[in-house]
Amino acid sequence: MGTSEHSDATEQRFDVADAAPVLLDAHGMVSGWSGGGGQLLGYAAAEVVGRKLAELLLPADAARIPAIGEQCKRDGSWSGILTARHRDGHPVALMVRIAEAQLGPGSERWIMLVTDLAGAQGWAMSRSVLEQMATRSPLGIAIVDTDLRYVWSNDALAQFGGGPAEERIGRRLADIQPGLDSERLEAMMRQVLETGETVVGYEQVGRVQSSPHRQCCHAMSFTRLHDDSGHPLGVYYTAMDITERYLARQRLALLDRAGEHIGRSLDVVQTAQELADVAVPGLADFVAVDLLDSVLEGAEPTPGPPSETEMVTLRRAGHRSVREGIPETIIRIGQTARYRAESPPVRVLTSGESWYEEQVDPRAMDWTTTDLDRAAASLVELGLHSMMIVPIRSRGITMGITSFFRRDRPDPFDENDLALAEEFVARAAICVDNARRYTRERDAALVLQRSLLPSHLPDQDAVDVTACYRPADELTGLGGDWFDVIPLSGARVALVVGDVPGHGIDAAAAMGRLRTAVQTLADLDLPPEEVLAHLDDLVIRGAREEDAPSAVQAVGSSCLYVVYDPVSGQCAMASSAHPPPALVTPDGAVSFPDLPIGPALGTGGLPFEAAEFCLAEGTELALYTDGLLAVDRREPGREPDLDAGRERLRSVLELRTPSLDGRCVAVVDALVPARPNDDVALLLARTHRLGTGQVASWDLESDPAVVAEARKKVTRQLAEWGLDELAFTTELVVSELVTNAIRYASGPIRLRLIVERALICEVSDAGASAPHLRHPRTTDEGGRGLFLVSQFSQRWGARYTLEGKIIWAEQSLTGEPAPEIGAPIDETSDASTDEPTADTSTR
Repeated sequence: MGTSEHSDATEQRFDVADAAPVLLDAHGMVSGWSGGGGQLLGYAAAEVVGRKLAELLLPADAARIPAIGEQCKRDGSWSGILTARHRDGHPVALMVRIAEAQLGPGSERWIMLVTDLAGAQGWAMSRSVLEQMATRSPLGIAIVDTDLRYVWSNDALAQFGGGPAEERIGRRLADIQPGLDSERLEAMMRQVLETGETVVGYEQVGRVQSSPHRQCCHAMSFTRLHDDSGHPLGVYYTAMDITERYLARQRLALLDRAGEHIGRSLDVVQTAQELADVAVPGLADFVAVDLLDSVLEGAEPTPGPPSETEMVTLRRAGHRSVREGIPETIIRIGQTARYRAESPPVRVLTSGESWYEEQVDPRAMDWTTTDLDRAAASLVELGLHSMMIVPIRSRGITMGITSFFRRDRPDPFDENDLALAEEFVARAAICVDNARRYTRERDAALVLQRSLLPSHLPDQDAVDVTACYRPADELTGLGGDWFDVIPLSGARVALVVGDVPGHGIDAAAAMGRLRTAVQTLADLDLPPEEVLAHLDDLVIRGAREEDAPSAVQAVGSSCLYVVYDPVSGQCAMASSAHPPPALVTPDGAVSFPDLPIGPALGTGGLPFEAAEFCLAEGTELALYTDGLLAVDRREPGREPDLDAGRERLRSVLELRTPSLDGRCVAVVDALVPARPNDDVALLLARTHRLGTGQVASWDLESDPAVVAEARKKVTRQLAEWGLDELAFTTELVVSELVTNAIRYASGPIRLRLIVERALICEVSDAGASAPHLRHPRTTDEGGRGLFLVSQFSQRWGARYTLEGKIIWAEQSLTGEPAPEIGAPIDETSDASTDEPTADTSTR
């Protein structure tokens, strides 16, 4: 019978014509008895008249008579359900209405109309229907009165616990079903009594007496019974066992939760902890996840089973308990547990097959050598009684095990629980394996990138420099940000930062290619805009000619190239889609220079332009990648607010820090979280000026006679600097360079000596062609000038200016010997023929 039919039935009225009248006096004594009463209860009038009504009722309802009498005196009537005892002893549920009867002046009489509940039209069910429900319905059905005491129930309700129907009469739910949440169910019944609103499909989860070790779920519906005046008579309810459906729904919900919460990161340990978090308390009271060390390191697990005497070491990667402080284990995250080779954990690890025991004796679990006595005692004290071990296995590789325990839940694990555990552990295993593979690839990319970044910054006197690099977190992977400090000729220095789009090994490889190219171009002493132009050509050509992902990855990269001259204080810079540096003056003012921003590398477009600035000594330059400005502040579909980022950077740079290293770290810590969305590189440089005592220069006439005078000037200057030991080689270098300028160039000639970490000799002229070094043959009478210069110098080269070019040579001040004559240093071939001159340059 459906719930709607039950609900309709309760709306029928109490039929007075079918009711048997019983007359009561003011003391509750039966003073009048009808034949209908005899038919209902089997008593003759002589057996009843003069007896108290309470004597005819069951004890539970007899105790209610005083309260019913008070209500009658207060309200003038009472309606409800009472259970009487038939003359032959069986209980009879009666629908009762009591009203005042005015039989004479001064007399207090009450008339009670009673009818059999099973046959009352007020319940709209014939006795045959009720009997069919009692014997054939799979639903448990019951009726309780307004005091929530049972007045009738069918046999099917006994399967839900509480005993047979006759033992329920007059008792309340809490008396017969202590395992259920009786307070909540009775509160639901009272709500139905008060409001008259039917409750359908209420789910009650608990344990019943018939299955104390099994969690059950019942679908219940509650409907109010009332008379024609709307007074409630009781509650009619049904109960249906939906435990299997409930458990299936719980399993699906647990699997959905596993899919939602496991694998949210690419960290192996965090993924293992997510597995434990999902399983507690939905499936187990305590869960431990143990992984092989090789898995945590991103490597492949060692193949092959252990020997019979070998101990297997696993590392705790995650655990969770329903109890505070996780008292079930003495092993903490990151610590190791060593299991015996014949133990179930190792058998599961090596076989890849799950294992479970419904009832486990904790004292027999001598599987581990990690404080064994304490571990066993802990399991006994905590009452862990049922256990499952499931392998964490993916792509044919077993990476660890997951152990499940129950304590608070009395029902042991069964095959359905094992199947559920295997299902979501299998899902977690895929995430663990992905995290393991990512760990391996990310570590490889980090090693690659860090090997491509400068391990230390070169020594030079132009700037004090420090750098800070922070890679992106594991969600976005490694990026291609890079920086470099390149010493140039003439005591100058190049400062470089760049950013390759994308992440991973390809981005790191592309970064390495760009950094190598920039270093090569820097050795040519090209202006910043020409360095970027050549770099742009290399990227375009590489993307066109090569299939390597790193070549394509470089397209769209940005780069900022800055050259600082400590002699003049001039700073030239050019940008390829890169933000300009921040300039911090000695008084602490922060500004961002107006720098023309060129196109990204490999995209073509407008030519690159350079800007020049004169910097005071002590000025700081902050070169950075855009991650410093926009990290963790990006919204989907919206470009980062770089202007706001610059203002944040300005406010941090205005805070003075004595140490340049500390200042660099403070800036990054203030603007970048521990796990940024993008790589961040910051290069801080504080400028210096070379003193007037470190530079000497002379303007020379274009006359061969000045060569001897130039040698004398150089010798005197070296004596003032205390570098007499370099006089001979320096005279040779100056003689050859000045002679070349007089012979092949035009216009004014300038000779300059700079003493820094090396002795630098420079000769500038207005010529446009550069000399080329070649090896003279033994039969040549000339052509040995630049060859000898290269042998007595550490480095030499040429660079171009707006006025012409500069030929320079450097000699060591540390006593490091020059290369032997004949060593092939910076050698290039030239097509020129031998000439009987003092050098081998061709102009």
